[in-house]
Amino acid sequence: MNSGPALSLSIIVPVHRVQGYLRQCLDSILVPDLPSLEVIAVNDCSPDHSGEILDEYAARDPRLQVIHLTENQGLGGARNVGLDRATGDYVWFFDSDDYATSDGVRSVYDRLCETRPDVLVFDYAREYWDGRVKRSVINHLFREPPAPDVFTAADRQSVLRLMMTAWNRAIRRDFLLGLGLRFSHGYYEDVNVTYPVLMAAEKISLLDQVCYIYRQRRQGAITRTASTKHFDAFAQYDRIFAFMDSMGPEADQFRPMMFDRTIWHLLVILERGDRVPPSERARFFAEMSKTFNKYRPAGHDRPTEGSIASATKNPGPLLETLAVKYEFIRKNDLKGYDRFMARKALRKKAGKAKKKVRKGINFAKRKGMRAYYHTQLRRPIEADTAVFASYWYRGYACNPAAMYEKARELAPHVRSVWIVKPSKAAGMPKGVPFVVSGTREYYRTMARSRYFVNNVNFPNHVIKRKGQVHVMTQHGTPLKRMGLDQQYFPAGAKGMDFTELMERSERWDFHVSANPLTTEAWERSFPVNAEMLEIGYPRNDRLVRATGKERARLRERLAIPEGKKAVLYTPTHREYRNKFEPMFDIQRFARELGDEYVLLLRAHYFYRPAPGTLDPERVIDVSAYPTVEDLYIASDAMLTDYSSAMFDYAVLPDRPIVVFANDWETYKITRGVNFDITEFPPGLVAYTEDELLQSFASGAPWESQYTKFRDAFRERFCPWEDGQASERAVRRIFLDDKDAGRPPKR
Repeated sequence: MNSGPALSLSIIVPVHRVQGYLRQCLDSILVPDLPSLEVIAVNDCSPDHSGEILDEYAARDPRLQVIHLTENQGLGGARNVGLDRATGDYVWFFDSDDYATSDGVRSVYDRLCETRPDVLVFDYAREYWDGRVKRSVINHLFREPPAPDVFTAADRQSVLRLMMTAWNRAIRRDFLLGLGLRFSHGYYEDVNVTYPVLMAAEKISLLDQVCYIYRQRRQGAITRTASTKHFDAFAQYDRIFAFMDSMGPEADQFRPMMFDRTIWHLLVILERGDRVPPSERARFFAEMSKTFNKYRPAGHDRPTEGSIASATKNPGPLLETLAVKYEFIRKNDLKGYDRFMARKALRKKAGKAKKKVRKGINFAKRKGMRAYYHTQLRRPIEADTAVFASYWYRGYACNPAAMYEKARELAPHVRSVWIVKPSKAAGMPKGVPFVVSGTREYYRTMARSRYFVNNVNFPNHVIKRKGQVHVMTQHGTPLKRMGLDQQYFPAGAKGMDFTELMERSERWDFHVSANPLTTEAWERSFPVNAEMLEIGYPRNDRLVRATGKERARLRERLAIPEGKKAVLYTPTHREYRNKFEPMFDIQRFARELGDEYVLLLRAHYFYRPAPGTLDPERVIDVSAYPTVEDLYIASDAMLTDYSSAMFDYAVLPDRPIVVFANDWETYKITRGVNFDITEFPPGLVAYTEDELLQSFASGAPWESQYTKFRDAFRERFCPWEDGQASERAVRRIFLDDKDAGRPPKR
């Protein structure tokens, strides 16, 4: 509880290409019990679906204001736009791919009411892509004794240890505006605001609590991209020293520590090999030398412990290394600096060399097909050859099959072959070329083909060569959490090795998405550099083009009695169960439906119903039927729970969908979901077996209110399903038509 008078807080959120993370960010900020909160989201010309997500949230919560910029302003410019619109007593600049802890916003607000500082600094934690979370720990930065709760003008010097980020502090808005500080453009745009406010503040409050989660993404940070834009750092630090000059003698207390932090940060930029291009290192080092000699305080020859290594348990070696670097920087001696760094690198290489020797021994021990595979990897890649596979080599199906058929039509020059496991070879369609996994021809094909198309990952032993192209089509819209998101739901992860998962996923060059929700989920759960193809699912083209004649033929093949309504039952896999256990009494359901219906049972491929347990007059077991799209077209309605099949079935404009959600709360907790299917359903939702039976007995699934639900569901989750997804995929991948990978116009 806060002890001071109420105040208002403005949280400013610049938004650009964060659609996979934005919902979590907004959910964490828009706490329901804080009416004096104002959230200003600045859509900085984001090319993804972030703007639509912002508008969706703003429609639900009037505390969220959305500004859509027409020209890209960059992170600094977007923050300034938000600051100009803000009305709160305090402003908090929040990055849109991060999120607040469950009580973070409330705790920050209460602390502001209690202390009324110029600046409140609170603790944060880094969340790494592999699920690790590491706290920063504010008090640790000050070592012994612990940091006071509130700093005043008399002890401000040590506050420069509080890091340079904008997002772990709330600033009194009038104080910030009075200083005339603005975020600059370019990289490192926040340092010329975050350091000066700490220097100028008369009262700084600390909150020793993690309120902010800083997400360390595997991909996407511009500061980890080689570019001459990293030279922006020099101008940013020039602005800080100019600000100190404007402060007069009062700034002298800050100069030694600010100087050390400047040189330390510039060294970080230089020494991270993914930032400064190799051709620009000499120029960057020379600029650093100019900065060193221009701003070095008189008599300041060595970095101080407090300025750099206060959070390091053993700062001595770090400071000694930095002191040596100071000498090279002062003299602009890049060669000497490089020799010093090379000696350090040699010591690291010694340990790596031992690992390589062991790896070489293991490679030498390999025999048989794997050794043959490695010899084939040294042979030339065969252009215009493609490998297709689906469901862990289980046969001809899904998106890869649809793309294969379209490629034969539009790109006949591509020589394609399917990979199947031995037990599935006999079931391959006539005329479709294939090789059996594990054979000599399999390893030759995998080593030398150019294109690889699959709806799941290829095995770990597959090595991607330079020049090969991998396409991940996926095989469903992710209602449930997938990829890295599964780390937070152990029942769903089942001991998955996420490092290996990401290594497999790093092979992808293209990643197919069925709808905007899918794009959001894939970008978050598989953060790799693949090009996202927002084209719809190729396998659904058939559903768009289905005809009455085809439907009649399929119903005859499936032996569906004439005049009966066929209800396709597609239950999903439940990680908290080890075998196929229907969530309701199938025999009772089929019996009480009466002669008007027949049930098509499509068990998840992880399970198979026990033979002889179903009434063949009322239930047709289609679990082993090879092509699920045939079942969609032949049926009259779908009964499911949380299966992604509902998103495909919704492509059919005239078929009701019924969701049986008797264990929804358990499923959400154990598997994790990307949205609440009970709040935005594709049709009728039943929670008990009796409700389910009564709904079909009354014909409720066909009523107009549930038709409206399905239409809204189709609008949201089938926007790109126009029958041309396969063509778009083939043209983009095999014919290099870059425009084909974009969402179709509606």
